[in-house]
Amino acid sequence: MEIDSASISSCSKENQMIYQEWFSFADSDSDGRITGPDAIKFFSMSNLPRPDLKQVWAIADNKRQGYLGLKEFITAMQLVSLAQAGRVITQDLLHSEVDLENLKPPQMEGLDALLAKKKRAHKPSDPDLNGSSQLQASPTASWFTSKSSKKVPLSSVTSIIDGLKRLYIQKLKPLEVTYRFNDFVSPLLTNSDFDAKPMVMLLGQYSTGKTTFIKHLLKNSYPGAHIGPEPTTDRFVVVMSGPDERSIPGNTVAVQADMPYSGLTTFGTAFLSKFECSQMPHPLLEHITFVDTPGVLSGEKQRTQRAYDFTGVTSWFAAKCDLILLLFDPHKLDVSDEFKRVISSLRGHDDKIRVVLNKADQVDTQQLMRVYGALMWSLGKVLNTPEVMRVYIGSFNDKPVNEAAVGPIGKELFEKEQEDLLSDLKDVPKKACDRRINEFVKRARAAKIHSFIISHLRKEMPTMMGKAKTQQRLIDNLEEEFGKVQREYHLPPGDFPNVDHFREVLSGYSIDKFERLKPKMIQAVDDMLGYDIPELLKNFRNPYD
Repeated sequence: MEIDSASISSCSKENQMIYQEWFSFADSDSDGRITGPDAIKFFSMSNLPRPDLKQVWAIADNKRQGYLGLKEFITAMQLVSLAQAGRVITQDLLHSEVDLENLKPPQMEGLDALLAKKKRAHKPSDPDLNGSSQLQASPTASWFTSKSSKKVPLSSVTSIIDGLKRLYIQKLKPLEVTYRFNDFVSPLLTNSDFDAKPMVMLLGQYSTGKTTFIKHLLKNSYPGAHIGPEPTTDRFVVVMSGPDERSIPGNTVAVQADMPYSGLTTFGTAFLSKFECSQMPHPLLEHITFVDTPGVLSGEKQRTQRAYDFTGVTSWFAAKCDLILLLFDPHKLDVSDEFKRVISSLRGHDDKIRVVLNKADQVDTQQLMRVYGALMWSLGKVLNTPEVMRVYIGSFNDKPVNEAAVGPIGKELFEKEQEDLLSDLKDVPKKACDRRINEFVKRARAAKIHSFIISHLRKEMPTMMGKAKTQQRLIDNLEEEFGKVQREYHLPPGDFPNVDHFREVLSGYSIDKFERLKPKMIQAVDDMLGYDIPELLKNFRNPYD
């Protein structure tokens, strides 16, 4: 599987050097990013009409980050060159029969004179000329180490993700800290949480082909991969890009600041000993990180409790992931109690879930119809939604389809289904920025509701006598208190947290130590949702819109 993206390797070394120099010139603030105003100024020298330049930007910034890095800039320049040669700009143009290796750089009117003038004004060692501006550390990395009250300057925001970081530190994080949102719902976000590559998690009972599925996509095995008919993957494995092939133990991964897994420390050493990170150099892993999970237990095995909160860990990963694949095979359609708890923990992430009926070539066409019906019936009892879940049918491994069992029609069906699923996976990096915004808004709303609940419980506590008795009454009648908060602030009931989990965490705190409602903090989050985020998206949309 290949992700459509700009590839520096398809550009000659000579042209790469030219584009590097142009990129350094266009990047006015030397932060390694070309934003809308810089692009408008630089691309205007191509003398292409505005609709063509709009299409160039849309294709180059296919992840909708709001800026062009060096790779995206090279893609844009190649598209401009093709447009000047009279080609129609389309999404598939760079993947058609175009000799990118020998494609000449575009004609940019007046650029040579501007470059010569800049060279005369700067010394040869200037970082803008030798391209070292790409190696600068992101200025946003220091934001999370400073106090959250410190104002982040607007000038340092050069992408949508930077803008979200700034809004989180200045407006959302103070609210989360004040009302202990990190103890009840989700750990505080770090710089790496915003910068992480999109993740795809695979869930299913043992031997449904989760590890084989990842191996099939990578066309290679990854460090630590074990495949067999018995429960072989006994740990959570994050498969990500790295300079060489190696496995990193869970405790080490959880304390690395450049990885978004520090929140897993809350599940303790018992879990971290069953967690590891597999790194390997692979073009697909530069865009997507995969999360391989232990097989969900069924029958007698599920009565043997795991040493850690499996459902809690799954829920934590579900909140971070961009896509969740539930794998079944024709011989394992039953949904065990543990699998049912796992699927229930995915509540609120329904839009990320895709169901895969794997190893479907093990049964003939007639049996496959019955298996499909049985699977939909099983899912209907667990997923309490009126909509029908999208199910992909196929055999996702490196072996050819068993045509003797499924026949030519079945083979054609599997190929189409596989194309659909791969198309869904290819869209993951392109939608990553939109997904970040979506998750950020969901988190802000959850933090707001959490603050209303905590401040309401605090308000119900007496000033002097009977605190212990009142606290116990509030905890016992928590569902009723949720109803009061919902009616008082006109909140949707579906946005409230799980009552049992909230009660469990709340029982370890003294409610009278909580903060009362701070309207200014709530107003700051309302302003962020109502004005700041729409303004951010407006500033970093396609500059030619």
